[in-house]
Amino acid sequence: MDGGLASVPLQTGNIGWKIRSPILVKLAATGFSVGMWALFRTLRLDFREETSDTNPYSRSTRSCFFYCVWHDSMIVPTFGGRHRRTAALTSEHTDGSFVAQVLRLNRISSIRGSTNRIRRGTIRTLIRTAEDKHIVITPDGPRGPSRKMSVGIVYLASRTGRAIVPTAYSCTRCWRIRGSWTDLLIPKPFSKVFLLGGDPIQVPADLDSTQLKGYVALVQAAMDRLNVEAKSLATGKGPTTEVAGSHPD
Repeated sequence: MDGGLASVPLQTGNIGWKIRSPILVKLAATGFSVGMWALFRTLRLDFREETSDTNPYSRSTRSCFFYCVWHDSMIVPTFGGRHRRTAALTSEHTDGSFVAQVLRLNRISSIRGSTNRIRRGTIRTLIRTAEDKHIVITPDGPRGPSRKMSVGIVYLASRTGRAIVPTAYSCTRCWRIRGSWTDLLIPKPFSKVFLLGGDPIQVPADLDSTQLKGYVALVQAAMDRLNVEAKSLATGKGPTTEVAGSHPD
């Protein structure tokens, strides 16, 4: 996964995994995915949407969105449901191959590239992909700072007309794997996991750099608010605002 624009699972460089053999990459990705599938079968998943028809796992969701996911939370949305039409931009570096394999095993198509170095070909591919698939983005990588928005997701939303759905994830019990610039959240077996989706944010077309920064701040504020909600749910204090529950079919 890449910084401005990325996908759901593990940024291997973040926790120091450097596997260069394609065969070993496939074996490692398969072993990792099998372990996560087994773990997630033990979890209680609680899906909550502020706007209906925004659940990326549901067959009934009609529109397609950009889903904004912080880097440290990406394990949960990757394995939290069945992906039917999800795509992601993954890093062009070696660790991106591991991520792409994990994505493929979870029925998520990947596009290699980076919004830190936006190329016309990558944008054209994303625009084509955005016609019928969700695209999941981690806007705070590949080297941080943690949970700080970059402009990439907002720029792409303005170019494609696709709304951004902010998200947050928490669990009652979890491990936190230490990385070079952020932790990685992995739920513990038999814990309860909360998956929150906020109201979609529509970004107008043809914005200048100052206007884009304004929408970056808007998405940042939405992500921060949802993460407070998610943390409150996990600690048992309850959310400060009501959100509707929804489970993928």
